[in-house]
Amino acid sequence: MNTLLLLFATDPEGGGGGFTSLIFLAAIFLVFYLFIIRPQSKKQKEIQNKVSAMNKGDKVITSGGIVGIVNSIDDDSVMLEIDKDVKVKLLKNAIVDVNPQK
Repeated sequence: MNTLLLLFATDPEGGGGGFTSLIFLAAIFLVFYLFIIRPQSKKQKEIQNKVSAMNKGDKVITSGGIVGIVNSIDDDSVMLEIDKDVKVKLLKNAIVDVNPQK
């Protein structure tokens, strides 16, 4: 806690406290970007690529936890067969994984 106070403390004579705070905030932003934002965006792009390359017969998982096999694909929706003679039509945005442990 004392370290944080020292980083944000300003010199009574007006020297250097603001610059140190700026460097500290930039370092925090860099850490958030490298460990949180960047991996999440890479994962999202990977999922989008899998969904766009999806074919009939692929096994998928939806955001609601439904596991099914792709029966047909439209522009923005997919028909899944989740059981024998049970089909569900849902948006491609709801698909979170393609070919899980096929």
